[in-house]
Amino acid sequence: MKVTDSARLSYRLLDEHDADLFYTLDRDPEVMRFINGGKPHTLEYIKSEAIPRLMAYTDQVKGHGMWGVFIKESNEFIGWILVRPMNFFSDVPEFDNLEIGWRFMQNSWGKGFGTEAAQQVKDAIVGLGAVSAISAIAVPDNKGSINIMTKIGLTFIKQYIHHDKQLGELEAVYYQQQL
Repeated sequence: MKVTDSARLSYRLLDEHDADLFYTLDRDPEVMRFINGGKPHTLEYIKSEAIPRLMAYTDQVKGHGMWGVFIKESNEFIGWILVRPMNFFSDVPEFDNLEIGWRFMQNSWGKGFGTEAAQQVKDAIVGLGAVSAISAIAVPDNKGSINIMTKIGLTFIKQYIHHDKQLGELEAVYYQQQL
C-alpha cells in the first residue's frame, strides 16, 4: 500500500531504523499524557520494546504499520498514523477490522495535521478493499483524538475496559466505521 501525499503532508512506512523519530516524539510528557500518564519513553525502551512490537504487525502490502507523517515543505517529522488489525496483541485479532491511531509532536497540535493525515491513511486503507471496518480507541479524556475520530467518519460504539498486554487495563472509548 502507498499513502499518497495530502495537501501539506507526505507519508512513509516507518521501520526499525526509525528509533530516533519514535524517541523524539515519545520523550515529550505531554505527548505521552494519554498513553501512560506522561512518562517519556527511553531510547532503550524504543529499541527493545516498541520497535519489535511495531515490526510484529508491519506489512507494507496490507498497509499495516506506523506511517510517518512529514511536512512536505520541510520534510520535518511531526508524528505517525498507526494501522494494524484491531486487538492484534490478543488471542482474537480482527484482521478485517483495522485499528487506526495517531501520535503527533506537540508543536503540530491544533493545525489540522492529525485529521489530514488520519483521513489520508484511512482513504488508502479503504482503497485496498480488504477490510470491513476501521476502528479507533482512546481514553475518554483525550478529546483531541476523539475529535479526529469523528472528523474522519468514525462513530461512538461503546465505553469499556480495554486490555493491552503492554499497557494493562484502561478505560477507553471505541469508535468505528463499517465499510
